[in-house]
Amino acid sequence: MIRKLSMAALGLVTLAAAGGFTTGAPAPVWRLSDTGVTARFRGLAPVSDKVAWVAGSAGTVLRTVDGARSWQRVDPPGTADLQFRDIEAFDADHAVTLTIGEGDQSRLYVTGDGGRTWAETFRNDDPAAFYDCVTFLDRRHGLALSDPVGGRFRILATSDGGRSWSVRPTTGMPDALPGEFAFAASGTCLVTADHGGAGRAWFATGGGERARVFATTDGGRTWQVSDSGIPSGPSAGVYSLAFRDPRHGIAVGGDYAVPETAPGAAATTRDGGRSWVPARQEPGEYRSGAAWLGARTALAVGPTGSDLSRDGGQTWTEFDGGSFDAVQCVRGACWASGEQGRVATLAWRR
Repeated sequence: MIRKLSMAALGLVTLAAAGGFTTGAPAPVWRLSDTGVTARFRGLAPVSDKVAWVAGSAGTVLRTVDGARSWQRVDPPGTADLQFRDIEAFDADHAVTLTIGEGDQSRLYVTGDGGRTWAETFRNDDPAAFYDCVTFLDRRHGLALSDPVGGRFRILATSDGGRSWSVRPTTGMPDALPGEFAFAASGTCLVTADHGGAGRAWFATGGGERARVFATTDGGRTWQVSDSGIPSGPSAGVYSLAFRDPRHGIAVGGDYAVPETAPGAAATTRDGGRSWVPARQEPGEYRSGAAWLGARTALAVGPTGSDLSRDGGQTWTEFDGGSFDAVQCVRGACWASGEQGRVATLAWRR
């Protein structure tokens, strides 16, 4: 569903004349790129305003090094039947990407040469595990998250940039609620802080009685959990987290099955995730991705639109009605990706 669309002939998804933006302030606009494919890209990893990677359905991985003017197809071989849902990139050459699914469909691949070659470095052999997201605390230390196995979420860890992985003991993990799991919707169910916070990571859940946020300060060995206040259900909960530093974070979500209405589906924290405060004005629709652009500016995206917050996630205003699943910002450059091969970069207009 695309609402408030104009200037389509120019390939621009433009600002809707919705209230909430300051008169004279620059307005955000998504500038679409022609990727040449129709895969759904839920995995997104921008490195700069020039370099970005996307990963998605039918084993599709793309890379650009010229600001989305052109894309290279760099799939790992033999993955056409797999679904990529997350990708983490360090530069134009080095990336780690995750496929999802039960049993051996959950796999991790690593490249060090821009996707010309890949090594499969992990293949899940536990039929009860289902990996959803991967994140890196630095270039060497990373974590991957599985839905609960034996009543607790499972953490996979690497200390060599993704070349090898090991399952962490669950002794430091709180029990999962009945029906609780994580959403592999945008690669941001498991995240680290944008600026500093070594050893800190967070993951978000839904599906159960409450939508919760788990936090670690020791690289994933022990975790504490708090209620997000966002409504939860069989297909509802927190779909995305974003932390701009070790203390300030935002959570967004809703119900994937009812995307056009999502009351109460946004919250903020100022204490590293120990407590969450509902947004005063949430997007009001299901949102699967969130990202910080600055100290007070944040973005949220979903299949029914994109929203901007200028006050740290307390209030949100929709600026676009196009469909995106994931959004990430790095060094002032914001990228979004989603269905039908959609990838866009953010520009500003007065």
